[in-house]
Amino acid sequence: MKEKGKVLLLAATILGLTGPALAGTVAEPSGYRMDAYRAPVPDSLRGARVVSTGEAEELWRKKEAVFLDVMPHTPKPANLPAGTIWRDKVRDDIPGSLWLANVGYGALSRETEAYFRHALEKVTGNDKSQPLLFYCMTGCWMSWNAAKRAVEWGYSSVVWYPLGADGWEEAKLPLEENKPYVMKDQVN
Repeated sequence: MKEKGKVLLLAATILGLTGPALAGTVAEPSGYRMDAYRAPVPDSLRGARVVSTGEAEELWRKKEAVFLDVMPHTPKPANLPAGTIWRDKVRDDIPGSLWLANVGYGALSRETEAYFRHALEKVTGNDKSQPLLFYCMTGCWMSWNAAKRAVEWGYSSVVWYPLGADGWEEAKLPLEENKPYVMKDQVN
């Protein structure tokens, strides 16, 4: 049994599935993850295709999917005292990605759900068969939740990349600084 474990670990390492993302022991829940979002994730998502870094890279290079980062973002508070210095956290993303901030929580406000639905409609041109690749960070449930929600909304080509931007960076693939997507009528 010890040898089988070593073989599985070696195979996972070759495929780029190490650390928290190597989660074969995490059962896929029936609902959304509601808290403790940075934790080992399942290795599956019903209705979606789960991809490795190599598979994500191939989709990216061939431009065969819309890449959607769902990393949370805290905007600048509206009522900061005058003179307060605020620095937005820099987010390095897979080039060409759309950053849909905060759509990966287990429960979404009406506003956030509307933002998410609007963005998906816009990037797909209302074509629910358009491939959508969701990611965040390694060992983060945000992308799992967002991809699950897209499946439930009827999107038929949902792809989940559980290693996220850190897996991409670990593979020495390019990253670019990104800002959250803002709808034209959205107020920050």
